[in-house]
Amino acid sequence: MRANLSNPRTNQLKQVKVGFSWTTFFFGFWPALFRGDWLWAVIGLIIQLFIGLPSYGIGASIYSIIFAFIYNRIYINKLLSQGYQAADSASKQILLNRNFTLRD
Repeated sequence: MRANLSNPRTNQLKQVKVGFSWTTFFFGFWPALFRGDWLWAVIGLIIQLFIGLPSYGIGASIYSIIFAFIYNRIYINKLLSQGYQAADSASKQILLNRNFTLRD
């Protein structure tokens, strides 16, 4: 499920995935890096290195599984805190159904 977010100050429009992050599941910290979410990309890289190296990659896989359930929520909350809003009524309803706090 996808939602459209727009920033009224910059007129930017972003389409975000709501729910489980398959890209994070398969690629770990890379999706955060490509989205420009530097904080979570660095956190993911550090966690994957420190947990993955001593466990021969098993820890990195566990990180990817757990983080895939929460990363899209973290990213959407970050965008909402930066001033993004639901761009249309369908996106607003999707975000409200998933318990996101929207500012009017």
